[in-house]
Amino acid sequence: MHSRHLTGRRSRLHRLAMATAAAAAIAAAAPAGARVTRIVIDGVSPLAGQSIPYEEIRGRAFGELDPGDPHNGVITDIKQGADADGKVRYETSFNLVKPVDMKRASGFLWHDVPNRGGTGTIVVEERELGDIGLRSGWQADNAGGTGVPANRASGTNHWVAAPVARVGGEAVTGNVLARIVNQGGRDSKPLMVQGNPVPYLPATLDTTKATLKTHLKETVDGVVTEGRDIAPGDWAFANCGPGNPFPGTPIDNDPAHAPGNLPVHVCLRDGFDPRLLYQVVYPSRNAYVLGVGMAAFRDVGTFFRHESADDFGTPNPVAGFVKGTAVRGVSQSGNMVRQFIFMGLNQDERNRMVYDGAWPIIAGRRVAANSRWAQPDGVLELYQQGSEGPQWWADWSDPVRRQPTGSIFSRCDRNGTCPKVIEHFGSAEVYALKLTPEWIGTAGDADIPLPRNVRRYYVPSSTHGGGTGGFVHVPAAAAGPICPGNNFGTGTLAANPVPHAEITNVLRLAMRDWVLNGTPPPPSRWPTLADRTLVDANRAAMGFPSGVPGIPDSIFRRENFAFPVFDYDWGPHFNHAEASGVPSNMPPIIRKVIPMKVPKVDADGNEMGGVPTVLVMAPLGTYLGFNITAEGFHQGQVCNYVGGYVPFARTRAERMASGDPRLSLEERYGSHEGYVEAVRAAAAKASAEGFLLPADRERLIRQASESAVLR
Repeated sequence: MHSRHLTGRRSRLHRLAMATAAAAAIAAAAPAGARVTRIVIDGVSPLAGQSIPYEEIRGRAFGELDPGDPHNGVITDIKQGADADGKVRYETSFNLVKPVDMKRASGFLWHDVPNRGGTGTIVVEERELGDIGLRSGWQADNAGGTGVPANRASGTNHWVAAPVARVGGEAVTGNVLARIVNQGGRDSKPLMVQGNPVPYLPATLDTTKATLKTHLKETVDGVVTEGRDIAPGDWAFANCGPGNPFPGTPIDNDPAHAPGNLPVHVCLRDGFDPRLLYQVVYPSRNAYVLGVGMAAFRDVGTFFRHESADDFGTPNPVAGFVKGTAVRGVSQSGNMVRQFIFMGLNQDERNRMVYDGAWPIIAGRRVAANSRWAQPDGVLELYQQGSEGPQWWADWSDPVRRQPTGSIFSRCDRNGTCPKVIEHFGSAEVYALKLTPEWIGTAGDADIPLPRNVRRYYVPSSTHGGGTGGFVHVPAAAAGPICPGNNFGTGTLAANPVPHAEITNVLRLAMRDWVLNGTPPPPSRWPTLADRTLVDANRAAMGFPSGVPGIPDSIFRRENFAFPVFDYDWGPHFNHAEASGVPSNMPPIIRKVIPMKVPKVDADGNEMGGVPTVLVMAPLGTYLGFNITAEGFHQGQVCNYVGGYVPFARTRAERMASGDPRLSLEERYGSHEGYVEAVRAAAAKASAEGFLLPADRERLIRQASESAVLR
């Protein structure tokens, strides 16, 4: 529904504006500072699916930042993004969902962080509770799903229009790194990072100013076998293909035309060899001030929580109805939540707390969004930022990297604005997203204590985000799951079905109760060094059984297994503790390799430690936080951050025939009824410990009873 169809709802908003005119006048008269100055409502539409009438409001927020304000001083290049009057300005998208009758609102507001520009609303369960949902842009790199649309009122994605860094009126320049992998043929190839374009255009199409190298092999622990360099005359920043051979059509590298001219394409005279990885380093000049997007997210959050109206009298549609707030993100956007808190942005420009709670989900690092040339879409593949500086919540030393003692809470601890934090993970984050230093630091020799306002929950033996659940012993024949990342490949093992849905349902209510009522969540549960459920990343230390079908011992070798943290040297102008400033080493030097710890496993290969999960306690097979890359450049290595599943044999005879060391289903449970009883006991245990809601407990028992297991 577009603006011209909003007469009725606009009238209601107009009445609210009249009622808050005095407050708006006060706001307009207040000293200028970092804040949202104007909101524009682009559309209002009904939202179906819940019993309470809801509406969705789509709009944009306009704001300005004072580079001299200490609340904004943490932002890299903030002064280089200022207009002539000294202010830095932005525009960002938002959508707000709320009960039509705000008297039915619960008072709880979820501010969800978009993942790579994705749209959405709070789920039906939250709308049934009367919660308010807000989502707004933060990723200011203007590429792919985060690109600023030509029609900014379209509401098709979330974005931030932020400035580029300039010195003396000229855009700054610097080198950018991009990689092409598992691609062959004579067509030109795009420069991508995790499915989105690398956001920076070449400053020149002259390839003598750039380098293009090939790699024959890269191990998980960063050992690179280099191939030949591609001569400048043998490649071009161009589009080529059938009927348009090398040198092809030069790309449009005018920043004024972005993002329509993204992704950047590379064309080779002799075509691409799929056995090689291609690494290009080139100069760029469109360095977005990415931290402006983080501040814009803060300003939108504090506007809808605290303000009555904008400077022009447009009312805040939820003014006066917000009693508690939480910021929430999943995966990349969960990493943004951690970075947001680290930067001290949970305090607004008037020293108010923005969010009472924070819920980073399957996110164990900080997103790269506050350094020049950063790529927020990166997922910690080789030469990608994200592990720099403290990843832990309590002050802890970092002797391996010789960085100062600190934590994600270092800034908010000083001014009392640290939120209540709930975080939960699965094991895929351990094997490929470099999670465990958050638990034990870079030295890896002691468990870091959790502050009183943090709860941590680990879902053992689960894939990134959890699987589809259910009680299916042998899944239908299908290709292995896709390995996430930049054209990484596919897995050899079936997809891991262990779900996160049940723990998410518990933690949703726990966060609300903690914020609104002060009710503490269940005690934290995760593998630790102290209880010996966190061990070195090798088969012997893990206790992983040998001979499990489809899992060769070679996967456990250091060069193939758990992705380590790399202590990169990004150059003298990069702050390695803050992950801010200007990187100049492209690619960076690897100063140290910091190995991971992983959870110990039982005789079946299922992980020990963490929250009780029905499918892991009543297993149908081995559930893995890793998979094995089937083919291509990464063949035989961990398949980035996707899990796998190896079902048990059905009978002892089948097990003996295959040499499987794990007991068969019949040896474990005897019959279908025996399996259902095992599920019943597992559900009772999870429920008694506070990690399974009654409705989910009964649903799981019913699904097991209706399943075909041992029928």
